[in-house]
Amino acid sequence: MREFGLFALVALLIVGTGAFQSWNLALTIVNMGLISAIMAIGVNLQWGFAGLFNVGVMGFVGLGGLAAVLVSMPAVPEAWSAGGVQMFLALLIGLATIVAAVFVTRRMPKGRLKALAMMAVLIGGFLIYKSVFGPARDAIESVNPAATGYLGGAGLPIVIAWPVGGVLAAAAAWVIGKTALGLRSDYLAIATLGIAEILIAFLKNEDWLARGVKNVNGLPRPVPYEIDLQNDPIFVERASGLGLEVVEASGLYVKLSYGFMFAAVLIVILVLAQLALKSPWGRMMRAIRDNEVAARAMGKDVTSRHLQIFILGSAVCGIAGAMMTTLDGQLTPASYQPLRFTFLVWVMVIVGGSGNNLGAVLGGFLIWFLWVQVEPLGVFLMQTITAGLADGSALKDHLLDSAVHMRLFTMGLVLLLVLRFAPRGLIPEK
Repeated sequence: MREFGLFALVALLIVGTGAFQSWNLALTIVNMGLISAIMAIGVNLQWGFAGLFNVGVMGFVGLGGLAAVLVSMPAVPEAWSAGGVQMFLALLIGLATIVAAVFVTRRMPKGRLKALAMMAVLIGGFLIYKSVFGPARDAIESVNPAATGYLGGAGLPIVIAWPVGGVLAAAAAWVIGKTALGLRSDYLAIATLGIAEILIAFLKNEDWLARGVKNVNGLPRPVPYEIDLQNDPIFVERASGLGLEVVEASGLYVKLSYGFMFAAVLIVILVLAQLALKSPWGRMMRAIRDNEVAARAMGKDVTSRHLQIFILGSAVCGIAGAMMTTLDGQLTPASYQPLRFTFLVWVMVIVGGSGNNLGAVLGGFLIWFLWVQVEPLGVFLMQTITAGLADGSALKDHLLDSAVHMRLFTMGLVLLLVLRFAPRGLIPEK
């Protein structure tokens, strides 16, 4: 009854938004709530199941967004002709350098000769890589930089990018996990945050890959465009039959279509997460979370299990990142801020209930609803409070300007209230 009541309350808030504001806004909250819930489940897998403190969520979300570009956008033949082959060769040289360094590390005995060989491999490989990569990058980015300036993608349906985003994030998580999961929790948090910043910096600066801060606009849609619906006689007739304006009806149809697709993905991930939680593997993960020393004494490979759950949680975040870029219709690396993609998702997990997948879903919807609605409510509140003050008053101007910070204030207030009165979250772990 507690779970049903809380979800009913969130549903009532969203329905109220549609009834008193607009149904387009309500469906926008629903769609981003679905994506946020998926992100929260990914973080809950890592923290709630295994106690891994990962604050690099935005890096994996960004890789999901990159997957949407690489999969769905058409290739740019001129860029491929200018430097595509050379770029591919440069990446192979970089990979070969890493493989050679690993070989030297594993095969050669410790000593001065090993150190010299490692330096020779790394420095020589880097110089060769730069000599091929630099000209290829410049040639690609010089091809119509106002509109393209990058290699483009595979031209496939964008829905394929969702699992591909999960694979990219999982691959990055494997590399990060191999180097960082042996660290203590606070150092792990610092390492994952730093690596996430590196990934976002890579997306912002490597124009040949995804145009960097120039953004990639006009990603293909898995649903119809509003203008096509407005020009469809059958759709116009049905909208008129429902008493809706065609423009409004087309927007609602598109948002509902996205909502059904996102809901299907959320249900699949939630069911799999629940099955994993109740399986022997899930019980083992919680045992490791609660007492690593005892788990090791029982013969459990704690490091390998941590790596598994870190990869799974990151893959879920990557899927959510690809879905969000699909919904936005563009990749904007500059928008990947820690406040939105790390702090906010952690608030969702903590408020909903760490270790409870349903709690993560509840937190995703509730916190996103507050994130959207609090700022306009704050402006209305400040306007009401300052209605009696003279225009131009320093106090009035200060209070009106402070309304934009209501989001941060509310998130902190909600987090403090939950930690004080429901420290295990609104839907605690059983």
